[in-house]
Amino acid sequence: MTASSHRAVAGSTGRGRRRPLRTAGIVAVSLLVLIAAGAGWFYFKLNGNITTFGADGVSPQRPAEGAGGQNVLVIGSDSRSGGNSSLGGGDGDVGRSDTAFLLHIYGDSKHAVAVSIPRDTLVEIPPCRLPDGRWTKPQHNAMFNAAFSVGESAKGNPACTQNTVEKLSGVRVDHTVVVDFEGFSKMTSAVGGVPVCLPKDIYEGDLNPNRRSRGERIFAKGPQNVSGQQALDYVRIRHGIGDNSDIGRIQRQQAFVGSLIKKVKDQGFNPGTLLPLANAATRSMTVDPGLDSADKLLSFAMSLKDIDLHNTKFITLPWRYQGERVAIVHPAADTLWADIKADRTLDGKNAGGAGAQGSPGPSPSPSSGSETGTGTGTGTGTDISIAVYNGTTKTGLAARAADQLKSAGFTVTGTATARTQGHTATTVEYGAGKEAEAKAVAARFRGARLVPTAAAGVKVVLGTTYASEPTLESPASSAPSAGPSPGSSKIADSARSADDNICSGLSYG
Repeated sequence: MTASSHRAVAGSTGRGRRRPLRTAGIVAVSLLVLIAAGAGWFYFKLNGNITTFGADGVSPQRPAEGAGGQNVLVIGSDSRSGGNSSLGGGDGDVGRSDTAFLLHIYGDSKHAVAVSIPRDTLVEIPPCRLPDGRWTKPQHNAMFNAAFSVGESAKGNPACTQNTVEKLSGVRVDHTVVVDFEGFSKMTSAVGGVPVCLPKDIYEGDLNPNRRSRGERIFAKGPQNVSGQQALDYVRIRHGIGDNSDIGRIQRQQAFVGSLIKKVKDQGFNPGTLLPLANAATRSMTVDPGLDSADKLLSFAMSLKDIDLHNTKFITLPWRYQGERVAIVHPAADTLWADIKADRTLDGKNAGGAGAQGSPGPSPSPSSGSETGTGTGTGTGTDISIAVYNGTTKTGLAARAADQLKSAGFTVTGTATARTQGHTATTVEYGAGKEAEAKAVAARFRGARLVPTAAAGVKVVLGTTYASEPTLESPASSAPSAGPSPGSSKIADSARSADDNICSGLSYG
């Protein structure tokens, strides 16, 4: 054999050895390309699923940003349009709000609280945009769920509900998400069902009170796993348990959401869990433009992964019955919203926002309300600056209190009408470093309560206790009551955690 032929044989042998390696490399690269293409296709599919509502319906008059964290409004729609028709719900195709809660994710990404707002709550619905571009007039003493139906469209009016939540809470909503029956049903199936519990046997007649007979049993008493239609029936049941109220149903809905979160966390915050869930959710979900892509939604979901189950809280906005409707209880509700704006947990801890240092807020001015009056007090005052708000329906009250405060030596920076006029007790809100001044002001008002906030300065919101006897107390004759404060036991003790026993606290009444 010649040298050249020997080299040729040797060369061919070398190429033979390299070919399997090259083939394996090509296969690996091809697999990576296919995986990347598959992921790209899936993200493209998710993006195609997502429906957004226009930001042109969001009110131009919005609360300032809070001290930290994010606020996400979640609305459950019971419209029977589209694929929802076979799942039960409201009559006709008009979108209606069956449930709603405001989820606050704290700045430390380790705490969260969901505040449920009963659908029958009497609120002020601010001007809202109709489908034809016109804006409605404000509605006073209206049911909260009526906001979603303004304009009577099948998709509802999530921007109007967002405006209403911002109006009643003073909290800026960062994102709004609407989930309809079909989307909810598919999400529960995507995670393999959700553990729930019933305090008693439930029959068809409990789900549909218009039915003339009890019907068949659809749920047995005790713990069980539900998905799809059965999960939807669970969260919709209102009759046959407790006092048949929406408040009791909210209790079970909170337990359900907590159990769903626990199920997802147990399975792991990973693409294998989140992508099927995202696919199910986005098919029947409507979101604001800030969540209009799969990347944004999944990024938001991943931001929740470090929140401990025990630190995931559920509460209902402080309420009381007013006839057949629900009224908001003040100042407990004001304290709750102040905590959220200041990024404080229910037990009074600062959770990573700037609330401990306070944040500047707008001062009242003559244009912000019907009552005006400013000036610097003379006499024996303490050189404390105060903004005065009328939290009642009695006209001229803020101006009267302002005159009295100025005579007592305080500086009144302005007067205005409060956001709501249902205050019973007078509250004195104060920012960082102003507690001593707030106590001096509160001592002048009978039964006044102190409420820390993220806003700077001192603000008095007059209640009916002052309206019934509009005079100031002498500093020595009255001391401010502790009242609800960040972490007040009444609010904190009523909260449910995502790790609570699924069979506990399932009904009101």
